[in-house]
Amino acid sequence: MSALLLPDELWRRVLEIGGLSYKDLCCLSITCRRLHRLSDEDHLWSHRLSSDFPPPPPLNPSSSVSSSKSLYKLRFERDRDKRKATHQRAVLRKESQIVEHSRKLRDMETRLAQETHRMRAALVQLSDLHKVSQASVALNNVWQPEIIRGRQKQIVEQCVVPVESRLHALEMELRLCKQQISGLEKACKNEKRRLCLAEQELQSMRYHPLRDHPKPRDDAAQRTSKTKKLKRFHGQGRKS
Repeated sequence: MSALLLPDELWRRVLEIGGLSYKDLCCLSITCRRLHRLSDEDHLWSHRLSSDFPPPPPLNPSSSVSSSKSLYKLRFERDRDKRKATHQRAVLRKESQIVEHSRKLRDMETRLAQETHRMRAALVQLSDLHKVSQASVALNNVWQPEIIRGRQKQIVEQCVVPVESRLHALEMELRLCKQQISGLEKACKNEKRRLCLAEQELQSMRYHPLRDHPKPRDDAAQRTSKTKKLKRFHGQGRKS
């Protein structure tokens, strides 16, 4: 027995107890004229309206909305626009987060470059002070020619601050630079991870399965082109 032979009362009962969503009712309405008429009845859409958009607003007799289906469509479009606006705000917030992460990362990289330059300068000064210290030791303890002794004495006399004090200060500055560089490298790594995660989330939020799906190749056009080439090849074979 075909299902379409059932009376309208049974079909109405099936549609009422079936728990159909608005998508199901829309799909049923395009199957045949009978189901289009039955799925368009007001009591079905009134139930969907009260379920999907509680509490159901009272129908104003002077309103232009004449049926529950029309009212459902109106409420659905408003809710869809609201969801789109919410999604757009979420995308803008995520873009702002990405801009902020990028700015912080650039600042950290700039500070890291400055601390690296500062550490290299401290290493150069420390190396020079070690040379001065060695020259002072050589000046006091080792016999050298007068020219070399005079040059070493000149180097030592140029140091207004005692060499040991400057060595200690530079060693402290070098340790501080290494600590700063280590902390900045760790912070840069964490900030890059957060930036990458935010970019992935933004890409996921912007993804649209229909818009971003690659277009299929036109197989029919390819088959037509191959057929023409075969005909041209066979035509040339017959002429030869």
